[in-house]
Amino acid sequence: MGINTPRLLRTVSSLVLILSVSSLASASLKVGFYSSACPSAEAIVRSTVNKAISDNPGIAAGLIRMHFHDCFVRGCDGSVLLASTSGNPVAERDNSINNPSLRGFEVIEDVKTQIEAACPQTVSCADILAFAARDSALKVGGINYDVPSGRRDGLVSIGDEVPQNLPGPTLSADELVTNFARKGLSVDEMCPAPPATTDPTVALEPSTPIRLDNKYYEGLINHRGLLTSDQTLFTSQSTKEMVQSNAYNGASWAEKFAQAMVRMGSIEVLTGSDGEIRMHCSFVN
Repeated sequence: MGINTPRLLRTVSSLVLILSVSSLASASLKVGFYSSACPSAEAIVRSTVNKAISDNPGIAAGLIRMHFHDCFVRGCDGSVLLASTSGNPVAERDNSINNPSLRGFEVIEDVKTQIEAACPQTVSCADILAFAARDSALKVGGINYDVPSGRRDGLVSIGDEVPQNLPGPTLSADELVTNFARKGLSVDEMCPAPPATTDPTVALEPSTPIRLDNKYYEGLINHRGLLTSDQTLFTSQSTKEMVQSNAYNGASWAEKFAQAMVRMGSIEVLTGSDGEIRMHCSFVN
């Protein structure tokens, strides 16, 4: 039911350190994309995610983190959900950075099964993951936002691309800035959410272990960052002011978090006739 307390901070850590993609917001995505084709889609996601989090609160940070890992490798195309298959490269989810640390795959598959029964081959796994991340933020942080949708699912997942794209736990602030800049993310909007690391346990912050909030940043000011890539955010002059702002203004942080999640969810999306709508999130059709 609870979260493995010793690992707490190393959670939503390298996560959404990201958060700005004004240049990446895709006009092809829109809020209410499934309102006609599958009007129950978002409700199915929310009810399933809420139940999963009630059973295991750690799933919330896991789903948010999975969305981040998906978007940073090949864009938000659901490639992180694909399982490894014989004759193909090891998939993203089985790279040592993601396996066994990523969690929540069974929740996404549960949602997909229900949605396929209601609206066959209509809702992409990439969109389901984006909805699930939003609903997780709402459940454990009270942070709600509209998710533009219309993503298509990718056909390729290569494990070796994970370390090439995800920021590592030992990066300095300047190295983090460079990493995020490659994705079109600005340093000014780099810190609304705690960064997500490669730790096996996804949790939030020791003082509020089942809440998504800004206490992570208070911890950095008090020199309680677990990793180099955590504490460097406060010790570096380029990011110190943002850490202080996020620590001292929870409402502003929550608003920035929501905006950042929407923007992150637009990274290199597949739309239109690109990709496919998978029938099962773990395998291509």
